[in-house]
Amino acid sequence: MKKAELFFNAILVPLDYLMFFLAGVAAYYLRVSEIISGWRPVLFELSLTPGEYYRTVFAVALFGVGVFALSGLYKIKKNFRSLQEFFLIVTATSAGLLAVVFYLFLFRQVFESRFIVFAVWLLSIIFVTLGRVIVRIIEKSLLKKYHYGAHRVLIVGNGSLASRLKKEIARRPDLGYVAAGYMPNIEIEKIRSFAQNPGIDEIILTNTDFEKDKILSLTDFCEETRVVFKFVPNLFQSLATNIEFDTISAIPLIEFKKTPLEGWGRIMKRATDLSLSSFGLLLLSPLFLTIAALIKIESRGPVFYKSTRISGGEKFLMYKFRSMVDNAEREKEKLLELNERNDGPLFKMKNDPRVTKLGRLLRKLRLDELPQLINVLRGEMTLVGPRAHLPEEIAQYKHHHKKLLTIKAGATGMAQVSGSSDLSFEEEVRLDTYYLENWSLPLDFKIVLKTVLILFFDRSAC
Repeated sequence: MKKAELFFNAILVPLDYLMFFLAGVAAYYLRVSEIISGWRPVLFELSLTPGEYYRTVFAVALFGVGVFALSGLYKIKKNFRSLQEFFLIVTATSAGLLAVVFYLFLFRQVFESRFIVFAVWLLSIIFVTLGRVIVRIIEKSLLKKYHYGAHRVLIVGNGSLASRLKKEIARRPDLGYVAAGYMPNIEIEKIRSFAQNPGIDEIILTNTDFEKDKILSLTDFCEETRVVFKFVPNLFQSLATNIEFDTISAIPLIEFKKTPLEGWGRIMKRATDLSLSSFGLLLLSPLFLTIAALIKIESRGPVFYKSTRISGGEKFLMYKFRSMVDNAEREKEKLLELNERNDGPLFKMKNDPRVTKLGRLLRKLRLDELPQLINVLRGEMTLVGPRAHLPEEIAQYKHHHKKLLTIKAGATGMAQVSGSSDLSFEEEVRLDTYYLENWSLPLDFKIVLKTVLILFFDRSAC
């Protein structure tokens, strides 16, 4: 899912809320205006004060957004048909109006102006539709002119269907696709070079009658490189229900979802990361200053240890409080034969001579990892996810390990709260894979809570 798609869909929530509120305000002022009052005199006196009326409109607008959410109007889709969207807006707005009227009847509350109620309904439909049309026009304009948010697609397959798909993508840039290339056969090495230059986001397989081994190697490649894999289904495949459907014009496509962490899940996770990391950095700032001062007093070198790690397949500099001597990386090669983790690519040593006295305390209290909140705030990591590993460690990953690169690395994770350093590497992979395939926001909060408890009661880090 492209960031542009997430942005243009996420912006609909506050936009719809604003349109609902403006509809409520406009309905009132329209009723008391000279145009309407001259045609139909105002024979009532609204019992609500202006402040109470605005608060009521705020609440009803929030209720309207909730009804829209239940109606599927915030479901992230690349190709939402305008007419279908309009009818959904009319249906959802009408359902919301009926709910408000039922509430007034149930609690025997009287609203003096039927005109205002009707005008709010009609203006809500007009304002919301207009707001969404403007957003769609901007989105499609950016797609056509600059390919902003477009998915770079490699079409793999032969026959008329592949040619038709290629023509449709070229003819309809507003659909959100750009054809990066076309290959009649599955040739992994050529596909790998396509992925590097010019770069691809998706591979679409137009026919599935290739050899089984070739198709499996293609899906393995997509999982390894985090490229989305889609294929054109036959009649029986299109009857499956645990998959996501897409279309390019009238051509159906099937995409297997590797994780529920897409669309709104991704937006909610990022919002949680931003709020909790900001709060954590603000709350812990006195502790950060104290630790920084102690590190500088004890030994020469920087306060932060910056290490190149991999998160979601991308390199970044991960921050930790320095807990080792300044030249620790150069000393590591001399200690490789003493590695206590021989079941995987990781280096682990309980009595590492490079660790300083303060560093040993920081590790025991798990305070050395707190600066990773900076990485979370910057979007390089997430609060909860697989462990961030070194590039040379990831170079030793087996195929099933690379699935963990699908999402960003986490400051904490299911593996860290389920045994920490006592777990084997394969057990870590199994737990992180479970998290990847079963992600939910409550699961994230549960892991964060366990992490906080471990900070106070578990001392297995050293």
